Amino acid sequence: MSAPVESVGILNPDRLRTLLGSERPGTALDSEQASQSWRRLKAENAPFRVVTATGLVSAPIDYFDSSLLERATPEWKKVARVIGETMAFTDEPYIQTGDVMLLARLVVLVGEGELLADGDPRDMRASRVRLPT
Repeated sequence: MSAPVESVGILNPDRLRTLLGSERPGTALDSEQASQSWRRLKAENAPFRVVTATGLVSAPIDYFDSSLLERATPEWKKVARVIGETMAFTDEPYIQTGDVMLLARLVVLVGEGELLADGDPRDMRASRVRLPT
């Protein structure tokens, strides 16, 4: 089985053609399992939902913080670069979150002293961050 894709719009037309005729109707069991999963996710009321090997799961607000910190270095680096590298690192099998949410978390990390900022960290194109020494 090949890797899933985010959208048929980015799927190679030849690959898309091979899928024609492989569709199947959902069963009552499929519907019930999806409903149970959605009820669970709603009850958990977590700030993030992320895709894992086992499906969609809830994640805490600091879920991407370690990825942001791993992309930061002791040298100054543009905030946009840290966020872009984090998005690229966390995009398998799907893009898990966007730049705005990662920027919000990066600003929190600056506020907590986990990162140092040169400029306003909310201005991702003009500011830089680094790990404290």
